[in-house]
Amino acid sequence: MNAEPRPAAEPSHPPAPGAGQPAGRRPMVTRAGMAWTATIAALVLLILLIAFIVQNQDAARVRFFGLDGTISLGIALLIAAVGGGALVAVAGAVRIIQLRSRNRRTPTTPVP
Repeated sequence: MNAEPRPAAEPSHPPAPGAGQPAGRRPMVTRAGMAWTATIAALVLLILLIAFIVQNQDAARVRFFGLDGTISLGIALLIAAVGGGALVAVAGAVRIIQLRSRNRRTPTTPVP
């Protein structure tokens, strides 16, 4: 006969979040929590952007590809920033599409 004690069986399901954790541990990061944090950060940035536009209402003369006119300085800078962001987004989308098409073309080898 074997007199050695058997190890305790592992539970078949993970414990509930926060159950059995020491008091100093951080809670688990979730997608909803990350979305909430991003929303708050975006709202703070929008408030700062509104303050910037309100404080920069001086008229600025703008010339672009033959077009000529005046617009408030804050709005002109906002349009320039949005245009730059759009260019970065387009470049990022092109790169993602390129990587996905390359990934589809190359066969994957199973890992033993």
